[in-house]
Amino acid sequence: MPPDDLMEAVVNLCKRRGFIFPSAEIYGGFRSTYDYGPLGVLLLRNVKDAWWRSMVQLREDVVGLDAAILSSPKVWEASGHLANFTDPLVDCRSCHERWRADQIDGKCPACGSTDLTDARAFNLMFKTFAGPVEDAGSVAYLRPETAQGMFVNFANVLQTTRKKPPFGIAQVGKSFRNEITPGNFVFRTREFEQMEMEYFVPPDEGNYWFTYWCEQRMAWYIDLGIAPEKLRLRHHDPDELSHYSASTADVEFLFPWGWGELEGIAYRTDYDLKAHSEASGERLEYFDPSTGERYIPHVIEPAAGATRSMMAFLIAAYDRDVVAGEERTVLHLDKRLAPYRVAVLPLSKKEPLLELSHKVLKVLQQHFMCDLDVTQSIGRRYRRQDEIGTPYCVTIDFDSLEDSCVTVRDRDTTDQARVPIDALLADLQDRFAS
Repeated sequence: MPPDDLMEAVVNLCKRRGFIFPSAEIYGGFRSTYDYGPLGVLLLRNVKDAWWRSMVQLREDVVGLDAAILSSPKVWEASGHLANFTDPLVDCRSCHERWRADQIDGKCPACGSTDLTDARAFNLMFKTFAGPVEDAGSVAYLRPETAQGMFVNFANVLQTTRKKPPFGIAQVGKSFRNEITPGNFVFRTREFEQMEMEYFVPPDEGNYWFTYWCEQRMAWYIDLGIAPEKLRLRHHDPDELSHYSASTADVEFLFPWGWGELEGIAYRTDYDLKAHSEASGERLEYFDPSTGERYIPHVIEPAAGATRSMMAFLIAAYDRDVVAGEERTVLHLDKRLAPYRVAVLPLSKKEPLLELSHKVLKVLQQHFMCDLDVTQSIGRRYRRQDEIGTPYCVTIDFDSLEDSCVTVRDRDTTDQARVPIDALLADLQDRFAS
Protein backbone atom coordinates (compact mmCIF):
# COMPACT_ATOMS: atom_id res chain seq x y z
CA MET A 1 0.00 0.00 0.00
CA PRO A 2 1.41 3.47 -0.85
CA PRO A 3 2.57 5.34 2.26
CA ASP A 4 0.00 8.15 1.90
CA ASP A 5 -2.81 5.61 1.52
CA LEU A 6 -1.58 3.65 4.55
CA MET A 7 -1.54 6.76 6.73
CA GLU A 8 -5.01 7.78 5.58
CA ALA A 9 -6.33 4.26 6.20
CA VAL A 10 -4.92 4.09 9.73
CA VAL A 11 -6.21 7.56 10.67
CA ASN A 12 -9.64 6.64 9.28
CA LEU A 13 -9.65 3.37 11.23
CA CYS A 14 -8.72 5.19 14.44
CA LYS A 15 -11.71 7.53 14.15
CA ARG A 16 -14.21 5.00 12.79
CA ARG A 17 -13.49 2.26 15.32
CA GLY A 18 -12.94 4.41 18.40
CA PHE A 19 -9.17 4.44 18.86
CA ILE A 20 -8.55 8.19 18.61
CA PHE A 21 -10.89 11.19 18.24
CA PRO A 22 -10.02 14.84 17.54
CA SER A 23 -10.36 16.66 20.85
CA ALA A 24 -13.35 18.99 21.29
CA GLU A 25 -14.59 17.95 17.86
CA ILE A 26 -18.12 19.26 18.44
CA TYR A 27 -16.58 22.74 18.79
CA GLY A 28 -14.48 22.42 15.67
CA GLY A 29 -11.56 20.75 17.43
CA PHE A 30 -8.51 22.15 19.18
CA ARG A 31 -5.34 22.05 17.10
CA SER A 32 -3.21 18.95 17.51
CA THR A 33 -5.00 17.56 20.55
CA TYR A 34 -6.63 14.14 20.60
CA ASP A 35 -8.84 12.05 22.85
CA TYR A 36 -8.31 8.32 23.15
CA GLY A 37 -11.55 6.43 22.67
CA PRO A 38 -12.75 3.09 24.07
CA LEU A 39 -10.28 1.05 22.01
CA GLY A 40 -7.48 3.60 22.04
CA VAL A 41 -7.38 3.86 25.80
CA LEU A 42 -7.07 0.06 26.02
CA LEU A 43 -4.32 -0.14 23.41
CA LEU A 44 -2.39 2.73 25.00
CA ARG A 45 -2.73 1.12 28.44
CA ASN A 46 -1.42 -2.18 27.04
CA VAL A 47 1.60 -0.43 25.49
CA LYS A 48 2.39 1.22 28.83
CA ASP A 49 1.81 -2.03 30.72
CA ALA A 50 4.15 -3.91 28.35
CA TRP A 51 6.82 -1.27 28.92
CA TRP A 52 6.36 -1.37 32.70
CA ARG A 53 6.50 -5.15 32.76
CA SER A 54 9.74 -5.15 30.77
CA MET A 55 11.41 -2.24 32.55
CA VAL A 56 10.23 -2.71 36.16
CA GLN A 57 8.29 -5.88 36.90
CA LEU A 58 10.76 -8.33 35.37
CA ARG A 59 13.86 -6.61 36.77
CA GLU A 60 15.38 -6.48 40.24
CA ASP A 61 17.24 -3.22 39.70
CA VAL A 62 14.46 -0.79 38.70
CA VAL A 63 11.75 0.83 40.86
CA GLY A 64 8.87 3.12 39.96
CA LEU A 65 7.90 6.72 40.63
CA ASP A 66 5.04 9.07 39.79
CA ALA A 67 6.25 12.65 40.19
CA ALA A 68 4.16 15.83 40.00
CA ILE A 69 3.35 17.47 36.67
CA LEU A 70 3.46 21.01 38.07
CA SER A 71 6.92 22.00 39.23
CA SER A 72 8.95 24.87 40.62
CA PRO A 73 10.93 27.13 38.25
CA LYS A 74 14.01 26.24 40.34
CA VAL A 75 13.90 22.69 38.94
CA TRP A 76 13.96 23.90 35.34
CA GLU A 77 16.53 26.58 35.99
CA ALA A 78 18.91 24.02 37.49
CA SER A 79 18.28 21.47 34.73
CA GLY A 80 19.04 24.02 32.01
CA HIS A 81 15.57 23.91 30.47
CA LEU A 82 14.81 27.58 31.02
CA ALA A 83 17.95 28.50 29.09
CA ASN A 84 18.30 25.65 26.61
CA PHE A 85 14.95 23.96 25.96
CA THR A 86 14.27 25.87 22.74
CA ASP A 87 13.53 25.40 19.06
CA PRO A 88 14.48 27.87 16.30
CA LEU A 89 11.37 29.82 15.23
CA VAL A 90 10.92 31.69 11.95
CA ASP A 91 7.99 33.67 10.52
CA CYS A 92 6.99 33.78 6.88
CA ARG A 93 6.64 37.43 5.87
CA SER A 94 4.28 36.50 3.03
CA CYS A 95 1.61 34.36 4.74
CA HIS A 96 2.59 34.98 8.39
CA GLU A 97 2.77 31.27 9.28
CA ARG A 98 5.36 30.20 11.86
CA TRP A 99 7.70 27.25 11.48
CA ARG A 100 10.65 25.47 13.05
CA ALA A 101 13.63 26.70 11.07
CA ASP A 102 15.38 23.31 11.17
CA GLN A 103 12.43 21.55 9.50
CA ILE A 104 11.61 23.70 6.45
CA ASP A 105 14.88 24.06 4.49
CA GLY A 106 14.52 27.82 4.02
CA LYS A 107 11.11 27.72 2.33
CA CYS A 108 7.63 28.23 3.82
CA PRO A 109 5.66 24.95 3.49
CA ALA A 110 2.38 26.89 3.29
CA CYS A 111 3.08 29.34 0.45
CA GLY A 112 6.55 28.51 -0.83
CA SER A 113 8.02 31.90 0.01
CA THR A 114 11.69 32.19 0.98
CA ASP A 115 11.10 35.58 2.63
CA LEU A 116 11.52 34.40 6.22
CA THR A 117 12.56 36.19 9.39
CA ASP A 118 15.81 35.36 11.12
CA ALA A 119 15.51 32.38 13.46
CA ARG A 120 15.01 33.14 17.13
CA ALA A 121 14.95 30.84 20.14
CA PHE A 122 11.48 29.78 21.31
CA ASN A 123 11.19 28.07 24.70
CA LEU A 124 8.92 25.04 24.53
CA MET A 125 7.80 24.98 28.17
CA PHE A 126 4.23 25.78 29.19
CA LYS A 127 4.19 28.46 31.86
CA THR A 128 1.36 28.87 34.34
CA PHE A 129 0.67 30.28 37.81
CA ALA A 130 0.07 28.38 41.04
CA GLY A 131 -2.30 30.24 43.35
CA PRO A 132 -4.77 33.13 43.03
CA VAL A 133 -2.24 35.85 42.13
CA GLU A 134 -0.45 35.85 38.79
CA ASP A 135 2.91 37.31 39.70
CA ALA A 136 6.55 36.27 39.52
CA GLY A 137 6.34 34.49 42.88
CA SER A 138 3.58 32.15 41.67
CA VAL A 139 5.14 31.04 38.36
CA ALA A 140 5.10 27.30 37.73
CA TYR A 141 5.73 25.11 34.71
CA LEU A 142 4.09 22.03 33.24
CA ARG A 143 6.89 19.51 32.94
CA PRO A 144 8.30 19.10 29.41
CA GLU A 145 9.72 15.69 30.39
CA THR A 146 9.29 13.24 33.26
CA ALA A 147 13.05 12.92 33.89
CA GLN A 148 13.59 15.76 36.36
CA GLY A 149 11.14 14.30 38.89
CA MET A 150 13.36 11.23 39.06
CA PHE A 151 16.53 13.27 39.52
CA VAL A 152 15.17 15.46 42.32
CA ASN A 153 13.87 12.32 44.08
CA PHE A 154 17.16 10.44 43.70
CA ALA A 155 18.09 10.72 47.40
CA ASN A 156 14.55 9.79 48.54
CA VAL A 157 14.50 6.66 46.39
CA LEU A 158 18.04 5.70 47.37
CA GLN A 159 17.19 5.95 51.07
CA THR A 160 13.84 4.16 50.96
CA THR A 161 14.75 1.31 48.59
CA ARG A 162 18.39 0.71 49.65
CA LYS A 163 19.34 0.22 46.00
CA LYS A 164 22.91 0.66 44.83
CA PRO A 165 24.19 1.56 41.36
CA PRO A 166 23.51 0.27 38.83
CA PHE A 167 19.79 0.79 39.45
CA GLY A 168 16.96 2.64 37.77
CA ILE A 169 13.90 4.78 38.49
CA ALA A 170 11.06 4.43 35.98
CA GLN A 171 8.04 6.61 35.34
CA VAL A 172 5.11 6.77 32.93
CA GLY A 173 3.25 10.05 32.65
CA LYS A 174 2.13 13.15 30.78
CA SER A 175 4.51 15.79 29.50
CA PHE A 176 3.79 19.08 27.75
CA ARG A 177 5.73 20.94 25.07
CA ASN A 178 4.57 24.04 23.24
CA GLU A 179 5.57 22.69 19.84
CA ILE A 180 5.83 25.26 17.07
CA THR A 181 4.61 22.90 14.35
CA PRO A 182 2.77 19.87 15.77
CA GLY A 183 1.56 17.37 13.20
CA ASN A 184 1.53 13.89 11.67
CA PHE A 185 -1.51 12.84 13.68
CA VAL A 186 -0.44 11.89 17.23
CA PHE A 187 3.27 11.76 16.39
CA ARG A 188 3.97 15.35 17.48
CA THR A 189 1.49 16.92 19.89
CA ARG A 190 1.72 19.45 22.68
CA GLU A 191 0.38 16.98 25.27
CA PHE A 192 1.78 13.46 25.22
CA GLU A 193 2.79 10.52 27.41
CA GLN A 194 6.31 9.34 28.06
CA MET A 195 7.72 6.05 29.32
CA GLU A 196 11.03 7.05 30.80
CA MET A 197 13.72 5.52 33.00
CA GLU A 198 16.83 6.98 34.60
CA TYR A 199 19.47 4.30 35.14
CA PHE A 200 22.15 5.34 37.65
CA VAL A 201 25.56 3.72 37.17
CA PRO A 202 29.15 4.07 38.45
CA PRO A 203 30.94 6.70 36.34
CA ASP A 204 33.33 4.23 34.72
CA GLU A 205 30.46 1.99 33.54
CA GLY A 206 28.53 4.60 31.56
CA ASN A 207 29.53 3.51 28.06
CA TYR A 208 28.81 -0.16 28.82
CA TRP A 209 25.29 0.57 30.04
CA PHE A 210 24.59 2.97 27.19
CA THR A 211 25.26 0.16 24.71
CA TYR A 212 23.28 -2.30 26.84
CA TRP A 213 20.15 -0.12 26.91
CA CYS A 214 20.34 0.63 23.18
CA GLU A 215 20.21 -3.12 22.51
CA GLN A 216 17.48 -3.78 25.08
CA ARG A 217 15.19 -1.08 23.79
CA MET A 218 15.49 -2.11 20.14
CA ALA A 219 14.66 -5.68 21.15
CA TRP A 220 11.49 -4.55 22.97
CA TYR A 221 9.84 -3.18 19.83
CA ILE A 222 10.79 -6.24 17.80
CA ASP A 223 9.44 -8.58 20.49
CA LEU A 224 6.09 -6.77 20.32
CA GLY A 225 5.72 -7.29 16.61
CA ILE A 226 7.49 -4.53 14.66
CA ALA A 227 9.60 -5.97 11.84
CA PRO A 228 13.34 -5.31 12.28
CA GLU A 229 13.55 -3.70 8.84
CA LYS A 230 11.06 -1.06 10.01
CA LEU A 231 13.37 -0.03 12.87
CA ARG A 232 16.81 1.51 13.10
CA LEU A 233 19.10 2.84 15.80
CA ARG A 234 20.46 6.23 14.77
CA HIS A 235 23.32 7.73 16.78
CA HIS A 236 23.33 11.52 17.07
CA ASP A 237 26.09 13.55 15.50
CA PRO A 238 28.04 15.77 17.93
CA ASP A 239 26.20 18.92 16.80
CA GLU A 240 22.83 17.27 17.56
CA LEU A 241 23.54 16.38 21.16
CA SER A 242 21.52 18.01 23.93
CA HIS A 243 23.33 20.17 26.47
CA TYR A 244 23.38 17.28 28.97
CA SER A 245 24.32 14.42 26.65
CA ALA A 246 27.65 12.71 25.99
CA SER A 247 26.00 10.20 23.61
CA THR A 248 22.46 9.77 22.31
CA ALA A 249 20.87 7.23 19.99
CA ASP A 250 17.28 7.24 18.72
CA VAL A 251 15.16 4.18 18.05
CA GLU A 252 13.42 5.20 14.82
CA PHE A 253 10.44 3.65 13.03
CA LEU A 254 9.76 3.89 9.31
CA PHE A 255 6.49 5.86 9.36
CA PRO A 256 4.61 6.49 6.09
CA TRP A 257 6.28 9.92 5.86
CA GLY A 258 9.77 8.60 6.66
CA TRP A 259 11.92 7.73 9.66
CA GLY A 260 10.70 9.18 12.96
CA GLU A 261 11.86 8.87 16.56
CA LEU A 262 10.09 6.47 18.92
CA GLU A 263 12.60 6.65 21.73
CA GLY A 264 15.83 8.36 22.67
CA ILE A 265 18.54 6.65 24.71
CA ALA A 266 20.80 9.32 26.20
CA TYR A 267 24.00 9.09 28.21
CA ARG A 268 23.41 12.11 30.45
CA THR A 269 26.64 11.66 32.47
CA ASP A 270 26.32 13.26 35.94
CA TYR A 271 24.95 16.52 34.53
CA ASP A 272 21.50 16.47 36.16
CA LEU A 273 22.40 15.20 39.63
CA LYS A 274 25.34 17.59 39.80
CA ALA A 275 23.22 20.55 38.64
CA HIS A 276 20.44 19.85 41.16
CA SER A 277 22.97 19.26 43.92
CA GLU A 278 24.64 22.60 43.30
CA ALA A 279 21.34 24.49 42.98
CA SER A 280 19.65 22.94 46.02
CA GLY A 281 22.62 22.50 48.34
CA GLU A 282 21.64 18.84 48.85
CA ARG A 283 24.13 16.01 48.31
CA LEU A 284 22.86 13.85 45.47
CA GLU A 285 25.52 11.17 45.53
CA TYR A 286 26.04 7.53 46.38
CA PHE A 287 28.21 6.30 49.24
CA ASP A 288 29.60 2.82 48.75
CA PRO A 289 30.13 1.35 52.26
CA SER A 290 32.27 -1.48 50.90
CA THR A 291 34.91 0.88 49.47
CA GLY A 292 34.26 4.10 51.40
CA GLU A 293 33.91 5.89 48.05
CA ARG A 294 31.46 8.71 47.37
CA TYR A 295 30.49 9.57 43.82
CA ILE A 296 27.76 11.18 41.75
CA PRO A 297 26.38 8.43 39.51
CA HIS A 298 26.23 8.79 35.75
CA VAL A 299 22.86 8.27 34.10
CA ILE A 300 21.58 6.39 31.07
CA GLU A 301 18.09 7.46 30.04
CA PRO A 302 15.84 5.41 27.74
CA ALA A 303 12.89 7.76 27.07
CA ALA A 304 10.07 6.43 24.87
CA GLY A 305 6.90 8.09 23.65
CA ALA A 306 3.88 6.03 24.67
CA THR A 307 1.57 7.66 22.13
CA ARG A 308 4.19 7.50 19.37
CA SER A 309 4.81 3.83 20.15
CA MET A 310 1.09 3.10 20.04
CA MET A 311 0.92 4.78 16.63
CA ALA A 312 3.86 2.73 15.35
CA PHE A 313 2.33 -0.53 16.57
CA LEU A 314 -0.94 0.37 14.79
CA ILE A 315 0.81 1.18 11.51
CA ALA A 316 3.01 -1.93 11.69
CA ALA A 317 -0.02 -4.15 12.39
CA TYR A 318 -2.32 -2.75 9.69
CA ASP A 319 -2.94 -5.15 6.82
CA ARG A 320 -5.42 -6.06 4.12
CA ASP A 321 -5.76 -9.61 2.92
CA VAL A 322 -8.33 -11.93 1.35
CA VAL A 323 -10.31 -14.51 3.34
CA ALA A 324 -12.82 -16.82 1.60
CA GLY A 325 -12.72 -14.60 -1.47
CA GLU A 326 -13.40 -11.39 0.47
CA GLU A 327 -10.97 -8.62 1.28
CA ARG A 328 -10.66 -7.85 4.97
CA THR A 329 -8.84 -5.26 7.04
CA VAL A 330 -6.95 -6.77 9.96
CA LEU A 331 -4.70 -5.49 12.71
CA HIS A 332 -2.05 -8.13 13.40
CA LEU A 333 -1.35 -6.66 16.84
CA ASP A 334 0.71 -8.67 19.26
CA LYS A 335 -1.66 -10.48 21.59
CA ARG A 336 -0.28 -8.52 24.56
CA LEU A 337 -1.24 -5.22 22.96
CA ALA A 338 -4.68 -5.96 21.47
CA PRO A 339 -7.42 -3.80 23.06
CA TYR A 340 -9.71 -6.81 23.46
CA ARG A 341 -8.05 -10.18 23.91
CA VAL A 342 -11.26 -12.16 23.35
CA ALA A 343 -14.66 -11.42 21.78
CA VAL A 344 -17.70 -13.46 22.76
CA LEU A 345 -20.18 -13.79 19.88
CA PRO A 346 -23.59 -15.43 20.33
CA LEU A 347 -24.85 -16.66 16.97
CA SER A 348 -28.24 -15.08 17.57
CA LYS A 349 -29.97 -12.80 20.07
CA LYS A 350 -32.27 -15.56 21.30
CA GLU A 351 -32.35 -15.64 25.07
CA PRO A 352 -30.80 -19.11 25.65
CA LEU A 353 -27.73 -18.13 23.60
CA LEU A 354 -27.46 -14.72 25.26
CA GLU A 355 -27.70 -16.29 28.71
CA LEU A 356 -24.94 -18.81 27.95
CA SER A 357 -22.83 -16.07 26.33
CA HIS A 358 -23.02 -13.94 29.46
CA LYS A 359 -21.95 -16.91 31.60
CA VAL A 360 -18.94 -17.54 29.38
CA LEU A 361 -18.14 -13.83 29.33
CA LYS A 362 -18.15 -13.58 33.13
CA VAL A 363 -15.60 -16.37 33.38
CA LEU A 364 -13.29 -14.90 30.73
CA GLN A 365 -13.52 -11.33 32.06
CA GLN A 366 -11.68 -12.40 35.18
CA HIS A 367 -8.61 -13.04 33.02
CA PHE A 368 -8.89 -11.03 29.78
CA MET A 369 -10.30 -7.77 28.48
CA CYS A 370 -13.32 -9.00 26.53
CA ASP A 371 -15.95 -7.70 24.13
CA LEU A 372 -19.50 -9.01 23.81
CA ASP A 373 -20.61 -8.43 20.23
CA VAL A 374 -24.21 -9.31 19.33
CA THR A 375 -25.14 -7.13 16.34
CA GLN A 376 -25.12 -8.04 12.61
CA SER A 377 -24.21 -11.35 10.99
CA ILE A 378 -21.46 -13.54 12.41
CA GLY A 379 -19.32 -12.87 9.33
CA ARG A 380 -19.54 -9.12 9.81
CA ARG A 381 -18.70 -9.50 13.47
CA TYR A 382 -15.61 -11.55 12.62
CA ARG A 383 -14.50 -8.80 10.22
CA ARG A 384 -15.12 -6.13 12.85
CA GLN A 385 -13.04 -7.97 15.43
CA ASP A 386 -10.28 -8.57 12.87
CA GLU A 387 -10.22 -4.85 12.11
CA ILE A 388 -9.70 -3.88 15.75
CA GLY A 389 -7.08 -6.59 16.33
CA THR A 390 -8.93 -9.04 18.62
CA PRO A 391 -6.83 -12.24 18.61
CA TYR A 392 -9.64 -14.73 19.35
CA CYS A 393 -13.39 -14.89 18.89
CA VAL A 394 -15.51 -17.33 20.87
CA THR A 395 -18.73 -18.18 19.04
CA ILE A 396 -21.68 -19.64 20.93
CA ASP A 397 -24.22 -21.38 18.70
CA PHE A 398 -27.28 -23.55 19.17
CA ASP A 399 -25.14 -26.71 19.32
CA SER A 400 -23.45 -25.15 22.37
CA LEU A 401 -26.72 -25.62 24.27
CA GLU A 402 -26.54 -29.34 23.58
CA ASP A 403 -22.82 -30.23 23.65
CA SER A 404 -21.50 -27.46 25.98
CA CYS A 405 -18.82 -26.55 23.42
CA VAL A 406 -17.95 -23.30 21.66
CA THR A 407 -15.97 -22.39 18.55
CA VAL A 408 -12.68 -20.53 18.97
CA ARG A 409 -11.53 -18.59 15.89
CA ASP A 410 -7.97 -17.33 15.37
CA ARG A 411 -7.66 -13.78 13.97
CA ASP A 412 -4.51 -14.34 11.93
CA THR A 413 -5.14 -17.80 10.46
CA THR A 414 -8.99 -17.73 10.65
CA ASP A 415 -8.75 -21.39 11.78
CA GLN A 416 -11.60 -22.55 14.00
CA ALA A 417 -11.64 -25.20 16.72
CA ARG A 418 -14.42 -26.66 18.82
CA VAL A 419 -13.59 -26.42 22.53
CA PRO A 420 -15.57 -27.60 25.60
CA ILE A 421 -16.73 -24.65 27.72
CA ASP A 422 -15.14 -26.24 30.79
CA ALA A 423 -11.78 -26.23 28.99
CA LEU A 424 -12.16 -22.84 27.28
CA LEU A 425 -10.22 -20.75 29.79
CA ALA A 426 -7.27 -23.16 29.81
CA ASP A 427 -7.35 -23.35 26.01
CA LEU A 428 -7.19 -19.54 25.66
CA GLN A 429 -4.49 -19.24 28.30
CA ASP A 430 -2.39 -21.75 26.36
CA ARG A 431 -2.95 -19.78 23.15
CA PHE A 432 -1.85 -16.52 24.77
CA ALA A 433 1.20 -18.20 26.29
CA SER A 434 2.39 -19.56 22.93
